[in-house]
Amino acid sequence: MSNLHYQSGFGNEFATEAHPGGLPVGQNAPQHAPLGLYTEQLSGSPFTAPRHLNRRTWTYRIRPSVMHPPYARLSNGLVRSTPFNEVETTPSQLRWDPIPLPTQPTDFLDGLTTLAGNGDLSMHSGVAIHLYAANKSMTDRFFYSADGELLFVPQLGGLRLHTELGILNIDNGEIAVIPRGIKFRVELTGKEARGYVLENFGQPLRLPDLGPIGANGLANSRDFLTPVAAYDDRDGAKFEVVAKFLGNLWVSEFDHSPLDVVAWHGNYAPYKYDLRLFNCINTVSFDHPDPSIFTVLTSPSELPGTANVDFVIFPPRWMVAEHTFRPPWFHRNFMNEFMGLVQGQYDAKAEGFVPGGASLHNCMSGHGPDAETFERASHTELKPVKLDGTLAFMFETRFACRPTKFAMDTAMLQHEYYECWQGLKKNFENGK
Repeated sequence: MSNLHYQSGFGNEFATEAHPGGLPVGQNAPQHAPLGLYTEQLSGSPFTAPRHLNRRTWTYRIRPSVMHPPYARLSNGLVRSTPFNEVETTPSQLRWDPIPLPTQPTDFLDGLTTLAGNGDLSMHSGVAIHLYAANKSMTDRFFYSADGELLFVPQLGGLRLHTELGILNIDNGEIAVIPRGIKFRVELTGKEARGYVLENFGQPLRLPDLGPIGANGLANSRDFLTPVAAYDDRDGAKFEVVAKFLGNLWVSEFDHSPLDVVAWHGNYAPYKYDLRLFNCINTVSFDHPDPSIFTVLTSPSELPGTANVDFVIFPPRWMVAEHTFRPPWFHRNFMNEFMGLVQGQYDAKAEGFVPGGASLHNCMSGHGPDAETFERASHTELKPVKLDGTLAFMFETRFACRPTKFAMDTAMLQHEYYECWQGLKKNFENGK
């Protein structure tokens, strides 16, 4: 059984059943679970985590998750994980063309390619940044990552994510997050699909604190949608379950669908968000504010104010500041910036950064507008302008992102990227 209904609110305690009577009343694990189901708790945080950070969900399923033969090693393909030491990491600015769409039948998992990453997944720190390109749905094949939660950013084509706790539909301009350990399969809603995936090894993504902004603005918790229960009662066939564990892929063959949760309640669940609902905060006087005002979700670290990773977007918005260089200024950062483009044109680049492409500017590597954009922004008349038809995003992380060997060897890498700044003129007049 399945449906596409949702419950709203970020981090809320939800209760949902796909079959009447599937949820027990008043006791999580009674002696006999309703409808002959098995009770299984899914813990996404330590048992003793503070209440506001504690993540767990009680599931009531047709079979418990332990019913499968041992896992065997599977080729990692182009999936990579920490310590990301295949090649030396350059301080140079890097940019890539979009990953080509496959010409042979390729599902999400086979089309998953790691571009960069950092940290130590065994210590619950850092991230991996993947691209995906697919032209085939996963039907009797399933996947989960024990290493981190997965944030999906579709760029081309929609996805229907069938998870243990329900179904999420996402398309261009939306995102979805599947928590660590939750099994799912990816169905394409069109002929092909392409996009980005952030694998977050650290603390689960959450809404950032708003500080002086106050109670409202940026992403509102009520706009995050969680699926209702939807179970898949199939058995007797061969169901392939692929696990990502300590950086490697493992496979086991189940004799039943692992998506057999009839009912569940808790706050550890997949969710989706429409980026068009993001309420931008921007300057209405002068100067270009820091990109932190565009943070949708953040994974905090043990250092206050220093994120393991932030998910930041640059959506359509009004540009009204006066006496100001409106695009991002030239800058060098402590934090490390991986950028992608979902649609349109990014306001700091005149060409070369296209939808489906990516760029990487690591710690203290200078970057900013290209020569053409600088010239135009320096002399344009500063009237109110609606920046429309665009959506860029950034994974900003505290550790330097180390590209994979594939990332440095692929024809997608733009070796001429540095040239976009070489036309900047010397304007210094030395007081003359």
